[in-house]
Amino acid sequence: MKRLHATAVSLLAAAALSACNTSDVLQPTATPQPAASAAAGPATATQPALAPAQLSAEAKAAIARMRLQIAPMVGTTVEAAGPLTEQLNLRARERGIQLAGSTDSNATHVLKGYFSLLSEGKDTTVIYVWDVYDPAGNRLHRINGQQKVEQPGSGEGWAAVPPQTMQAIADATMNQLVAWLAGTPG
Repeated sequence: MKRLHATAVSLLAAAALSACNTSDVLQPTATPQPAASAAAGPATATQPALAPAQLSAEAKAAIARMRLQIAPMVGTTVEAAGPLTEQLNLRARERGIQLAGSTDSNATHVLKGYFSLLSEGKDTTVIYVWDVYDPAGNRLHRINGQQKVEQPGSGEGWAAVPPQTMQAIADATMNQLVAWLAGTPG
């Protein structure tokens, strides 16, 4: 019953996040950029990345043509968004995805994220929804999921979410984005 309750709350939160407006947004370019993320060690992604050898020529071409703009994020703090943004940028570059700045008119896709926390007792879970839009504002794809905080930081709310959790969300997001571009289930 407890699991059913948590699942229902997660689904409701994801639905609510999809209806969010942009009045409380966080620009990815406003996040602090730590000196080096490698020192923290690799984050564990929830699904493996597609290796370049696994991608078709068409998928590789689609990825090469992509110019991804990361739009303002809704629902997270600057401190939590920093490691997320840094990891998104790193994983995008590793996969050959070109990044477009917030004023770049040549973006082919816009990635907009919505975040929420679910706390139950000592457990904290980050719920995330990413919408992929074309430049005209048409939603092309949705990526969503949740990441349980394995080793909570100090404090409550977003202060309990360590950088590794946000990095794992970035890894899972990029894996799902590349799988979608490659036309594979993801």
